[in-house]
Amino acid sequence: MPHPQPGSAPPAGTAEAEPAEPGSGPRSDDPLTTPDRAPDAPDRDSAVHRPGRPHRAAAAPDRSAPEPFRAASGGSEAHPDTEAGAPAPPSAARGARAPAGVRVDPDTAGPAASVAASRPDGNTAPPPADLLDAPGSWPAVPTGAGLFRLVPVGLPGDLPLLTGWMNDPVVAAFWELAGPERVTETHVRPQLDGDGRSVPCLGVLDGLPMSYWELYRADLDPLARYCRVRPQDTGVHLLLGGAAHRGRGLGTLLLRTVADLVLAQRPRCTRVLAEPDVRNAPSLAAFLGAGFRRSGEIELPGKRAALMVRDREPRHAR
Repeated sequence: MPHPQPGSAPPAGTAEAEPAEPGSGPRSDDPLTTPDRAPDAPDRDSAVHRPGRPHRAAAAPDRSAPEPFRAASGGSEAHPDTEAGAPAPPSAARGARAPAGVRVDPDTAGPAASVAASRPDGNTAPPPADLLDAPGSWPAVPTGAGLFRLVPVGLPGDLPLLTGWMNDPVVAAFWELAGPERVTETHVRPQLDGDGRSVPCLGVLDGLPMSYWELYRADLDPLARYCRVRPQDTGVHLLLGGAAHRGRGLGTLLLRTVADLVLAQRPRCTRVLAEPDVRNAPSLAAFLGAGFRRSGEIELPGKRAALMVRDREPRHAR
């Protein structure tokens, strides 16, 4: 399920993570993992996810690789104000946007810009978010399967395509957004109308839209209530849109591609995170194949998740 409405930073109050028992969960030496959520913890994502589930990155239905495929990504050096449950930085409230190709520092950005980003199909989409360093302006990159690029979603033009994907039984089992177009729109629209901390995109391979991505600032997201996050941590969710694109290793390939893009285009981001369901063996394999490591496990409202981490630099190099 979706996150809460983009633009709502997680409230303070969650205790810091503590190490799990050896072999039973999160590793005690990893700052990302956190113990199971307390029974009386408030619901995190009732605005978009179903009640009791956090934002996309936290514990929605498992949008993991490689079927419908859900991931998260990571930021800069540790900061005491962005550990689990801490208030979001001041930039979280500004919500400024920038035209394609223009990078704006979220700590100094002013009011939102109103310039639309151009799309290859001639339609227009909302301007890329400066909080995420304008994903719509990121370059197309060659992959082993063809030329890949991220294109910000435009409504209503992309709604029929997205709705069709969400009604695919394989996708619906994880995303839980099957139904008429209004169901998909209710999930996507708040991101487009938000402050830019979450940007929905189409993944276009050799000119063909074939996947759906959500990039978001994990440090401004309810995921921060479940594990420690760092400034500029970036989340990413993905689903592969058609059956023809599944079972061919594209989940692994595109996850690696997008993680590389995030790290290349967001210089302040040092990690890419993901939290697939621990029972989703194909997803875990895809993340591992894409260069992620399994950091530990976290208890989310709808699942127990494996916290997967893609580091900018190998862990042993630190």
